[in-house]
Amino acid sequence: MSDDVLIRVDAVGKKFSHTLRKSLLYGVADSGNALLGRKAKSGSLRKDEFWANQDIQFELKRGECLGLIGHNGAGKTTLLKMLNGLIPPDAGRIEMRGRVGALIALNAGFNPILTGRENIFIIGSVLGFSRKEIQQRLESIIDFAEIEEFIDMPVQNYSSGMQVRLGFSVASQMDPDILLIDEVLAVGDLGFRVKCLNRIHELLQRSAVIFVSHAMPYVSRICNQAMLLEHGRMLEYSSQVGEVIERYHAAFTSGEKAVAGTGEVEVLEVSSPLETKSEELYTHEFNTPLELTVRLRINCDYEHIGVRINIWNPDQRPALDMVTRGYESFVWTHQRSEVTLRVKTAAVTLAPGKHSVSIVVFEAEHITVLCRMDNAFHFGMSSHISTGCEAFLAADWEISEEETIS
Repeated sequence: MSDDVLIRVDAVGKKFSHTLRKSLLYGVADSGNALLGRKAKSGSLRKDEFWANQDIQFELKRGECLGLIGHNGAGKTTLLKMLNGLIPPDAGRIEMRGRVGALIALNAGFNPILTGRENIFIIGSVLGFSRKEIQQRLESIIDFAEIEEFIDMPVQNYSSGMQVRLGFSVASQMDPDILLIDEVLAVGDLGFRVKCLNRIHELLQRSAVIFVSHAMPYVSRICNQAMLLEHGRMLEYSSQVGEVIERYHAAFTSGEKAVAGTGEVEVLEVSSPLETKSEELYTHEFNTPLELTVRLRINCDYEHIGVRINIWNPDQRPALDMVTRGYESFVWTHQRSEVTLRVKTAAVTLAPGKHSVSIVVFEAEHITVLCRMDNAFHFGMSSHISTGCEAFLAADWEISEEETIS
């Protein structure tokens, strides 16, 4: 392994059993074979076994951050546990070089009946630090975690957010060569998450980081590589992080329509005149206007009715919002009737991926929601650029060249 390569994973696989009984039986058999020097058949499955990870291979150098993504149960945490040495692989080989800091579960490595301070010393000792070295880092760990007044309280009395603060602080402030981070950062508050992301950027100057998350904006922000796992296998592995994220989003269904409100208005149909009648998702051309046709049935006598259209990005975050301006915008000449609205936006420059549309119809004078339909329409965005950002913005660029200084 070269000096810069800190992690090398070669055709690694891990098997588990569907039942506890078989798991215990196979565990005893494997332990017996190991004691007798017999090699287990690592490439085959026994009854009730399945591959949690199979044929995983990659290298990670100092200064690189790998985003590990996939649906729940795809094998992300299992891979992290093998990298941290908590469980052995059943196939392949893992090489790790340097000190490893890991935050794989909410309270992983903590003794719940001991205080936060005592747990810092225990984890530091496990990482190979002397008591004097831990003492030198103690104040910075406590300061980063922002739990100074609770540091001498048993960890079992900490909230989930406090445990995350302490866990990440210990894992990152011990100057690891390799940092493994699971989804637990999602538990912390926004301010601390930003603080953690800044710390990861600092560590990347001298460490290798594996970052597991369902929050794609964070993955696109800090990772320069991404791996998509599905059923324990590598579905995609690339330095083009945006493309891997796009494929991750495409793996999920669009969601069923959901209706709320007073019921005095019904959304009958939402479509695009550019949409084809094929079963494939309508793909909207990047940097062109989006046209929508909305058919409504009005079952009330309100004169002033407003309409709002929300577009949600693949992470279900609000991307665009369109609303009629003031309650005088629409005056229905025939109450209790069916109407058709045609909407044409300015050029849409959203990031690629699957987007969903919500339609909200409201009584405009008192802002009473008459109908809200989520997932009323879905469309994909085509783009020649894929960076993980939510939208693109056209801009005029101007450069002035200064006189060369000799």
